[in-house]
Amino acid sequence: MKATIHPKWFPEAKVTCACGNVFTTGATVPEIRVDVCYNCHPFYTGQMKFVDTAGRVDAFKARMAGAKKHITKTEKRMVKKLKKLQEEAARPESLAELRSK
Repeated sequence: MKATIHPKWFPEAKVTCACGNVFTTGATVPEIRVDVCYNCHPFYTGQMKFVDTAGRVDAFKARMAGAKKHITKTEKRMVKKLKKLQEEAARPESLAELRSK
């Protein structure tokens, strides 16, 4: 078994909550910051409070607003056909028109 593939273990990792609660546990990082812990979580405290601090719904809406609209194959073909027709319409019809440009 390889000895260098395992992460370093911190038996006294410090966990800090947004409510100010601090406790220690074992982890692969020396310090962890969390938004909700056992001291302030609504399930354990019995208080009703809104836990979604990250704004997951707003983040999802922002991602969807920036997403590309899905174009079907038929729409792609129509765009290509219209572009070709516009290029043909812009082409000169006679040699005299070609020389004057």
